[in-house]
Amino acid sequence: MVLDQGIGDMFSARVAGNVLDDEILGSMEFACKVSGAKLIAVIGHSNCGAIKGALDNVELGNLTGLLAHIKPAIDQIPADIQPRNSKNHELVDKVAEANVRLVMKQIRERSPVLREMLDKGQIELVGGMYDLSTGEVHFY
Repeated sequence: MVLDQGIGDMFSARVAGNVLDDEILGSMEFACKVSGAKLIAVIGHSNCGAIKGALDNVELGNLTGLLAHIKPAIDQIPADIQPRNSKNHELVDKVAEANVRLVMKQIRERSPVLREMLDKGQIELVGGMYDLSTGEVHFY
């Protein structure tokens, strides 16, 4: 169950770290333009393992490339927040939120289909963070 919705009630495209690739974009375009979905929600979560991996420069097969997509979000966080590794829970959560915001921006930039629908008010785009400890989603 996600957001009190069951299978068939919503489209769900999940990938570690909320990174955006052509397949995820294509899935969103299909959901919105073809099937009539009205909302895209990019939802990160607290204590995210992919964010931790990116902070710790993990290198492992295809995961290395996936984590590279998170690096721009890390760069958006002020350098005075130390230490800059997965042990700093405040940093992990700040990077996760920055990453959600970055992906929301990338959706507009990389998909003319979704950008047009957003500009016409046919769909909405929201970001949020899921708190693993409380089960609450905080939208922004």
